Amino acid sequence: MSGTVLLLGGRSEIGLAVVERLVRAGPRDVVLAARRGADLDGEERRLRAAGATRVHRVEFDADDVAAHGRVLAEIQARHGPLDVVLVAFGVLGDQARAEVDAAHALAVVHTDYVAQVGVLTEVANLLRAQGDGRIVVFSSIAGVRVRRANYVYGSAKAGLDGFASGLADALHGSGVRLLLVRPGFVVGRMTRGMSPAPFASTPDQVADATVAALRRGRGEVWVPRVLRPLFAVLRLLPRAIWRRMPR
Repeated sequence: MSGTVLLLGGRSEIGLAVVERLVRAGPRDVVLAARRGADLDGEERRLRAAGATRVHRVEFDADDVAAHGRVLAEIQARHGPLDVVLVAFGVLGDQARAEVDAAHALAVVHTDYVAQVGVLTEVANLLRAQGDGRIVVFSSIAGVRVRRANYVYGSAKAGLDGFASGLADALHGSGVRLLLVRPGFVVGRMTRGMSPAPFASTPDQVADATVAALRRGRGEVWVPRVLRPLFAVLRLLPRAIWRRMPR
């Protein structure tokens, strides 16, 4: 693998861990796109230490969907060709608040679904024109079967999962490939203070599985792998039981 790596969500723990592994395998230019791009000193140092040739910072507001096309075109023009584009931004939100505050519910869904649809469409268009490239999308088991305990976040992930699956099929034969990553509970900054769910993983474990799947040309990966057969069974649980399942 060679070429520029673009991380949309330049502070993402999982995203940075993936990029770190990619640059360790060979010299790479990296573009970190995030709000307050000037404040990414620590992230840049980490990737340079891992072997990044150059680290560029770009101001990127995921929720400003109207600007996605312009920002991505500028990144490709200045730093392309793009080899791997990781879409790693998102919010967990507050489920209790979202159940009574429509604005908060809409904000979660906008960031975790609407903004993702927008940026993935723009990325796919750029890479199709380029003729190759890989896209990494981070879904979640929360979207495989939505639970009452986190249905706002889960519904956004369900939509993203479906969109990414369809986009992967649409890209078939174009030279562009999409990897859909479905992690379970990830112990990290986003889930700080929460009790880990069974089969929890860390950002490093998700990154290891993601990079291995990229190298093998896989289309999807569950982290940990046991979640795939487990959810094949959990899909069959009666709804009266499922609605009592924890986050």
